[in-house]
Amino acid sequence: MTLDIVKNNGLFAIKTLRQRVWGVLALTLLLPACMTTNPATGKQEFTPFMSPAQEQALGQQAHPQVMAEQGGVYENDKIGGYVAAIGGRLAANSEMKDQPFTFTVLNTPIVNAFALPGGYIYVTRGILALFNDEAEMASVLGHEIGHVTARHTAKRYNQQIFTGLLAGVAGAAIGNAQVAEALNYGGQLYLLGYSRDQEYQSDKLGVRYMSRTGYDPYAAADMLDSLQRQDALQDLIAKREKSSRPPEFFSTHPNTADRSARADAAAAKTGISQGGKPRHRDAYLQAIDGMLYGDDPAQGFIRGRMFWHGPLRLTFTAPENFLLLNTSEMVVGQGTGPAAGAAFAFSGGDLSSQNNALAAYFSSVWQKYTGGKATAQEMQQVDINGMTALTGVAIGQSKQGNVLVRLLAVQYSPEKAYHFFMIVPEALQASLGDDMKRLTYSFRKLTTDEADDVKPLRIKIATVQRGDTPTSLARYMAFDKYKLERFLTLNGLSERSILKAGQKVKLVVEEK
Repeated sequence: MTLDIVKNNGLFAIKTLRQRVWGVLALTLLLPACMTTNPATGKQEFTPFMSPAQEQALGQQAHPQVMAEQGGVYENDKIGGYVAAIGGRLAANSEMKDQPFTFTVLNTPIVNAFALPGGYIYVTRGILALFNDEAEMASVLGHEIGHVTARHTAKRYNQQIFTGLLAGVAGAAIGNAQVAEALNYGGQLYLLGYSRDQEYQSDKLGVRYMSRTGYDPYAAADMLDSLQRQDALQDLIAKREKSSRPPEFFSTHPNTADRSARADAAAAKTGISQGGKPRHRDAYLQAIDGMLYGDDPAQGFIRGRMFWHGPLRLTFTAPENFLLLNTSEMVVGQGTGPAAGAAFAFSGGDLSSQNNALAAYFSSVWQKYTGGKATAQEMQQVDINGMTALTGVAIGQSKQGNVLVRLLAVQYSPEKAYHFFMIVPEALQASLGDDMKRLTYSFRKLTTDEADDVKPLRIKIATVQRGDTPTSLARYMAFDKYKLERFLTLNGLSERSILKAGQKVKLVVEEK
């Protein structure tokens, strides 16, 4: 059994990833088809013949590119080794025990897990934070191993592997898809969803592998319930904020109301009584104690409406009614409620490629976003907290009417520039004009001392004391809103849950 936690810092563009994957697909589709018996399902399948070595090659080629789109490896040997060890034990109890599997923890707060052909299994920091014991983690790892052993991943390679998620609003505004890609949810790629039958099949296989490995198989249903609560929480927050949200686990793993019940039934068929096998809760919570939560500080992080980047020594604050999303390429601001329809993107670039000329940088960025279909008007030079800046505007059209498109480029240093690209519906210009101006003027440099003032968030394992309640413990959650809802979801609890002294719970706190 080969276990590997892959480390790769390379970055690949979305277009490059699609080109390379489709190149692999073209070769795959030329391979002859035949009837084979699937060792995991026992069913005869008509699929293009693909040897284990060929599946391994497909996964190996896609692996570094997927990592670049999904935050890379979470550099924590304790957690990475722990996941790989549990995954390896589960794989050894599958029908492909001689297949090398690679288990990778991705450095992203998105709640997700997925697999590629050749035994490449991925879990994110976001989904690890939701697990409440080792058995729940094993259920998801087993589920993903099931997608490999049932050859669901290989079958999807015969259809269509990757899809981008385009925001659309900006591209529609000025008729250019590049803007839409720039303002999408980080340009991140998500694997296309499985069918319901494939999900049911992988749920059963996951239960099979975890029970063979010695875990309580009923943890699978509990984990699905926990994921469903997380999905409901995100929907609740998005509805209250009148915003959209990036897709998570159930976007790539279709959810149905009876999946949990089916998983329970599969667990019962193992003959193991509920609670008859261990779940190793304390071991799991000890492993994730101190794990990074939310944004990686190396990419900057968000606190409410403020974006703070210590390593780059910069900060800005979004207007009221804007939600921020941090990605490896840019920070995206999305208007909600009375600001719905407005958006902005913040990013930076190297001035040396523009001969250290801010005007050339402005033109390059404007061309990138507009594709040359709009000319910047009302060009002027302004001062942003002691930094020279250039700004210009244009009028675009969307289905909802005219929009004002503005670019502000700021010379941060002789070698570095940053920019805000803003879109505001004409109908909102009177109410949001001053707010967007305050956004740009909030951009400033951080001093050396300030750079370390705001700390990242981490998971902290706390012991319940006598008299503690979910409401009292939720006060320690490092969020401005929805503290109780987040605490309950994180710990798989409900408002009626009664905590016991000595019980371990997860909190999200600011690093000290």
